Amino acid sequence: MAQGDSTLQTGFLSQVAAGCHFGRLFDELPGVSFFAKNREFQFVAANRRFWRRFGFQSETELIGKTDFDLFPLQLARNYRADDEEILTSGEPKRRIVEPFFNQQGLPDWFFTNKLPIRAVDGKVIGIMGSIETYAAASAVKTPYFQLDRAVNHIRAHFRESIAVTDLAALAGLSVRQFNRLFQQVFQSSPRSFLIKTRIQAACQELRHSDREISEIALHAGFCDQSALTLHFRHHMGSTPSRYRKDHRQRASQAADD
Repeated sequence: MAQGDSTLQTGFLSQVAAGCHFGRLFDELPGVSFFAKNREFQFVAANRRFWRRFGFQSETELIGKTDFDLFPLQLARNYRADDEEILTSGEPKRRIVEPFFNQQGLPDWFFTNKLPIRAVDGKVIGIMGSIETYAAASAVKTPYFQLDRAVNHIRAHFRESIAVTDLAALAGLSVRQFNRLFQQVFQSSPRSFLIKTRIQAACQELRHSDREISEIALHAGFCDQSALTLHFRHHMGSTPSRYRKDHRQRASQAADD
């Protein structure tokens, strides 16, 4: 950008009212959330779709909170690790793929892009990001169309036995083509995608039900409790029982506060 253009841009932006930041544009984009955090990992801005996801009535209720106030412990840890990396390196992280349950309680996948926020002296002072659901991305991006039927099948039938050959057939692709395209889009194999979806289903039940862990394992699609524990430890960094205990302790502390 030429110096004259830079001066023009700076002069214009300095006149923009505090309550009229460009982030408000994200309120008009269906399926897209926007957020910004400071170096203390506290939220300092977000669009309506983001703060409404947590039941807040305004952006003000979100300001000052961190991921650990909003998300299950392991997800919060994952988000924090990404943020710390960006603050240290000053480099963006694009197309981070995470499974989570949407507002209707259904398993869904979200694509996150995170970029550093810099001060006028170039120092990184925070992180900003956008979150887009798979459904929103697939509506406008060609590579997703071929995977739609397969992904929707996983979301609807993740508790059942699902063969990659059947998923490839739903997508109208050979198994090799399907695996390659799936890896390209989700940065994950179809098998890993299915397991992570089942783990998120187990997390949902561990947080919100009193079912025995062996029952939860079967209901989430695992063959037994041992299989759930094996995959849970690998992807979540703890056992299902530890996860449940940590969640209940945090919920109790929040109630006391």
